[in-house]
Amino acid sequence: MQKIIFAAHCLLNTAAKVVLYEKEDMAAEETLRRRFLSKAVNCGVQLVQLPCPEFTLYGACRWGHVSNQFDNPFFRNHCRELLAPYLLQMKEYLAHPERFRLLGVVGVDGSPSCGVDYTSAGNWYGSFSGRKDLEQTLKGARLATGYGIFMDELCKMLREEGLAQRITVTSLFAPEPEKCLSLLEE
Repeated sequence: MQKIIFAAHCLLNTAAKVVLYEKEDMAAEETLRRRFLSKAVNCGVQLVQLPCPEFTLYGACRWGHVSNQFDNPFFRNHCRELLAPYLLQMKEYLAHPERFRLLGVVGVDGSPSCGVDYTSAGNWYGSFSGRKDLEQTLKGARLATGYGIFMDELCKMLREEGLAQRITVTSLFAPEPEKCLSLLEE
């Protein structure tokens, strides 16, 4: 039986991530990412890479965003359009339990798109130039509980299709490594 995990795009391709400057946080996430992927490969798990909605809209030179900025009907629609063929793949794998075991979906906590338990949040908008409150605005970004917009739409789509109880959605988060690693222990 083949085991399958659907993974956030940047778990397999960190080149798609926004440039980060918190070296310690980056190192901790990278260590867990490598540990998770190594264990998945060693366990024979097949990995399906989900698309990155931020990269497909804004490319490689984008600024960091917060989920509040993506919480609009245009970005949510973009996420749904990207997710639709992957949802069909999930349904097809689930339709053949004698051949496949869908272990779940792994997002990346802290992401405004792919966070599952934690997302980035803040009151960001407008132009950077000429702002007297820019530093205060940037400092207002925080880790908040809740889904990033891409994972929120995925979970809504899973509920709409009656699949939410059959597909585990979890995340990679360095302070809580057991969340993603536990998928591989089933």
